[in-house]
This record gives sequence, C-alpha cells and structure tokens, in this order.
Amino acid sequence: MPRQQNPEAVVFDMDGTLLDSETAARAAFMLAIVDLGFDYDADTYNRCIGTSHAGTEAILKAAYGASYDHGKLHDRWGVRFSEYKQDHPIAIKPGVCEVLQVLAARSIPMAVATSNSREVCEAHLAEAGLRRFFAHLVCADEAGLTKPAPDPYTLAVRKLDAAPTRSWAVEDTSIGVLSAYRAGLRVFHVPDLSIESMPANDILPHSTVLRRMDQLLDFIEL
Repeated sequence: MPRQQNPEAVVFDMDGTLLDSETAARAAFMLAIVDLGFDYDADTYNRCIGTSHAGTEAILKAAYGASYDHGKLHDRWGVRFSEYKQDHPIAIKPGVCEVLQVLAARSIPMAVATSNSREVCEAHLAEAGLRRFFAHLVCADEAGLTKPAPDPYTLAVRKLDAAPTRSWAVEDTSIGVLSAYRAGLRVFHVPDLSIESMPANDILPHSTVLRRMDQLLDFIEL
C-alpha cells in the first residue's frame, strides 16, 4: 500500500482503542446491574458504549424505569470494575505499542480524546505504561459537548497545535468515528470486535477500517 505524508498529530480514543477496557466494563456492569435488582440486557448496554456519562444515564433510565438510580449504579459499577481488574488486568490492544513507538520516534505529537473521566484516564494509561506517549488528554465533557459532537477532537488538535485536516484520529466505535469526522480529521476505525464486528454502513464512508491497530503503520512514512 503506498504511503503518504505523515500526519501533523494523531488523536486516539482510549477505551476499546488503546486498552481492552470495554471487556472489563461490560463484565462489571453485568454484576452491578444485577446487584441493584435489574436484569442485564446486552442490547441496552451496547447502546451505552461510546456515550458520555449523561448519555449512559439517559439510556439506562429509559430501559430500567423510575426505580433505577444511576448514582447507585455508578458506585456499584466502580466497585465491580475494581474487583474484576484484580484478577483480569486491563490489556493493551494488539499493535498499540508498536504504533505509539513509531509515532514517537517520528516526533508526531499524540493526544487522547475520551468520554471517560480524567481521573480514570490518567490511571488506566499509567497502569498500562502508556501515559508518557501523550502530550494532552481531553476527557469527559472538558471540551464542551461529548462524542459524537466534534468538540473533543477539535480541542485535542488545538492543544497539539495541529490542523484538523492534517491530523488523524483512531477510534473503535461509530460514535467516536462521527466525532472525529465532524472535527475534520482523517479517521481510522479499528472496531472493538467484542462490541461490533464491522461498522454500520452509514459510518463506512467516514473512515478507513482496520482489523488491527498495527495496520496503521501501512499509512506511515517509515
């Protein structure tokens, strides 16, 4: 595959893109929602993936009704997540380390744009040994509107002093792809196969789909 000019900057999503945290999040949610007296429903959970805290709350309230307490779920989910991690450390997604090392060696600045909180983002990246690669983190609603709005990616490239049209984004969900596309970045979609086997047809024109993160190296001038 012919290579092209390298990007001015690259912005990565975290959960499901850099880290296999979606597996742990789902396992913890399955336990936490039952702890609160509700049944786990995979379709309901899938609609929450990639959304903001507020978006997740709205989906779950609509699904579980007036007796659902999102604050209690959030707390219990955190407890169950910590318990799960003790026996199942969060893994780095295949090919991520190779890509980050190549970009760093070429002095291409990198950032993370995530719907997770800054505290969680900092902790997960530090535990995985990846924090050093990223000049900036854009977390939760720090940019204003959350994904699929363009705000997180717009702020990330601004912090990296790069032009959106000359920057790349790497995402695992359709919501994230839309966010980065709307911000003007070139988007690479590496679907998290635990949640979606292939992107929806209306997302395909907005991104280049990769099976593994290290396929991104085919597009980098080495």
